[in-house]
Amino acid sequence: MTTFDDIAPSLSRQAIELPSWAFGNSGTRFKVFTTPGTPRSIEEKLADAAQVHELTGLAPSVALHIPWDRVDDYDKLSRFAADLGLRLGTVNSNTFQDDDYKFGSLTHVDERVRSKAIAHMHECIDIMDVTGSRDLKIWLPDGTNYPGQGDLRDRQDRLADSLQQVYARLGEHQRLVLEYKFFEPAFYATDVPDWGTSLVHCLALGERAVVCLDTGHHAPGTNIEFIVAQLLRLGRLGSFDFNSRFYADDDLIVGAADPFQLFRILYEVIRGGGYDDDSDVVFMLDQCHNIEDKIPGQVRSVLNVQEMTARALLVDRQALREAERAGDVLAGNGILMDAFYTDVRADLADWRAGRGLPADPMKAYAESGYQERIAADRFGGTPAGWGA
Repeated sequence: MTTFDDIAPSLSRQAIELPSWAFGNSGTRFKVFTTPGTPRSIEEKLADAAQVHELTGLAPSVALHIPWDRVDDYDKLSRFAADLGLRLGTVNSNTFQDDDYKFGSLTHVDERVRSKAIAHMHECIDIMDVTGSRDLKIWLPDGTNYPGQGDLRDRQDRLADSLQQVYARLGEHQRLVLEYKFFEPAFYATDVPDWGTSLVHCLALGERAVVCLDTGHHAPGTNIEFIVAQLLRLGRLGSFDFNSRFYADDDLIVGAADPFQLFRILYEVIRGGGYDDDSDVVFMLDQCHNIEDKIPGQVRSVLNVQEMTARALLVDRQALREAERAGDVLAGNGILMDAFYTDVRADLADWRAGRGLPADPMKAYAESGYQERIAADRFGGTPAGWGA
């Protein structure tokens, strides 16, 4: 039987990338809510992210979103992050907040607009060259709302050509990470709606093109762990965007809606080698804290991933393999359920304390006074949020 002591060494290699935008104001289609102390710059976002890492030891890198996090000097920004004990990670492109992209970006029928979108991707790679970031992540809003609005095949041809121009600009050690989304903002046909479409384009591009799996970007009832297993099997799972959904792309705290699903996903990651020392799979959060405070929301998120990782590591894989091969349905299911129901919270608290971290990071943050200080100090300027 696998014990917590058996898995404890494996927990030390876990790293979960934080999204800079999670520290800004966000909301629903109806209202964006503001909170005291919201960062006004990428530097203040990084300062808040450093709090999460200091409390958990789990979040050593921060993903940028361009142009939201655009600065004049990215080398200086990298040094600023390093002084906080962080590094700059994935660079995320944005082709969904410019009027030119109303009818598409990389798939646009107008060559001027398409060239503009490609140039933006090249700008992101230029930033990666300075920061040392490895991954360019592309999520496209491209698609159509009505039959007849656009030629579905032509859009795929233009997408393939655009992606090739972006891929050709990558450095030798850089990757193109192509995200997909079932729907929204395009409701009739999204140009990259599923993992299969993303994979097809990545396979055509080359070995340094990989798929990003956002846990909120699927039709209801989709077996996400199957997708994880398949992409790992093919060597094309590049990264996760972890969040939770009840209905659609809700971007809630990961593990809040269906912790058992998160457990199943992480088990397949571990079983498929995605958690090994030499794995290139990036664990990242992609969440919007609409009504809760941002920093403790991110703390809770990374702790949820850590907890479900620990439970997934507790699965007795040898016993499970034997049950599967013997066709013992109930034994196999029981082995998974025993690991899922194991309460590892006290063990994780002791694990953190043994590494000089707060046993209870949520309590430690509440008692730190940091939230009160930033609420008092951050006056003037424009709080970061959607589009900033």
